[in-house]
Amino acid sequence: MEEQNKELEEKKEKNPKGFESHEFVAKTFYGLEEVLAKELLQLGARDIQELNRAVKFSGDMGFLYKANLCLRTALRILMPIRTFKVRNEQQLYDGIQKINWSEYLGLDKTFVINATANSDNFTHSHYVSLKVKDAIVDQFRERFGKRPSIDKERPDLRIQVHISDMDCTVSLDSSGESLHKRGYRIETNNAPINEVLAAGMILLSDWDQNSDFIDPMCGSGTIISEAAMIARGIPANIHRKEFAFQRWIDYDEDLFDVIVDSSLNKERGFDGRIMGSDRAFSAFKKTERNIKHALLEDFIQIEKKDFFGSTKPADSKRGVLIFNPPYGERQEKDLEEFYKNIGDTLKHGYQGYSAWIITSSMEALKFVGLRTSRKIKLFNGPLECRYVNYQLYDGSKKASKNTESEA
Repeated sequence: MEEQNKELEEKKEKNPKGFESHEFVAKTFYGLEEVLAKELLQLGARDIQELNRAVKFSGDMGFLYKANLCLRTALRILMPIRTFKVRNEQQLYDGIQKINWSEYLGLDKTFVINATANSDNFTHSHYVSLKVKDAIVDQFRERFGKRPSIDKERPDLRIQVHISDMDCTVSLDSSGESLHKRGYRIETNNAPINEVLAAGMILLSDWDQNSDFIDPMCGSGTIISEAAMIARGIPANIHRKEFAFQRWIDYDEDLFDVIVDSSLNKERGFDGRIMGSDRAFSAFKKTERNIKHALLEDFIQIEKKDFFGSTKPADSKRGVLIFNPPYGERQEKDLEEFYKNIGDTLKHGYQGYSAWIITSSMEALKFVGLRTSRKIKLFNGPLECRYVNYQLYDGSKKASKNTESEA
């Protein structure tokens, strides 16, 4: 650790610009803003401010690298480079031209523009993208007689333009592909849960990250994989092959290597168990392959087992279950019986545990037959969901509380 700190100090002396503070915006899902803000605080961010489906923060370029590598509930991280008022296409063109694009883009580099517009003056995002592209290439032609090329598949620079009413914000996308694409999941089932959502659900729960953790309907193993990485302190995106910032003209590869090594050195031990099961053999095999690819097979126990009629491990008094049962289009038939069986199994087989379920079927929750302790609004893709918690007291609720207070 001392050697890594020394390396960082030496880099700061050689490249002070790389250690200047910038403002960044991390995008996330609705309902995970507070969780993401807490992650950023623990990581060392400054000036943290929660927004709608996003969190604003400050840090240097090295922190940007670390945030992309380590944040579990961020979908992507943007670096705003200019904000200006815009009422028409000429003001948009002029505002883009005032940015010195040679600071971010070389003639031998490629770029792409992603635009969103929520404005009476700009009703077509594609038109905004074309106008921004014209302003950028015209600047290069005027200065150098040549222009960089567009590459929609694997560009060197991803430019985000967002117009809200008359405010235009131009940002650089430091992540590239969404950060939920961790790189460890090689096989999926139908309607797999998003990795960022899975991590957010775990961090929203009351799991102490040291006791037993169970996903009894594990599908392709996303929730238990995220739980294992959280418990062990493994960086969320350690398996990703590339981030967008690695193609920037000022990318510092040595600095990124130091940050990766430092992050990996923070891996910790774990005294509990992480267990996953599924009644479908195909799901069991997909989970097995995914956790092996993620190098997590030593930390996760999996088995082919039907949740209904199951019980907690005989030697386990306390723990947490988090699962994503079939719902909506995945479970149209026998909804009442299915969710009633969930409630019965939890009540009789998992006393002392805390159970968390996410579902888009508000009707289904009525059939569980247990009192909810918490209910959180989240979105699984386009589906509005409820993430609910059931405290499964061992004996009566009063007796359980008395036992806890005596302990």
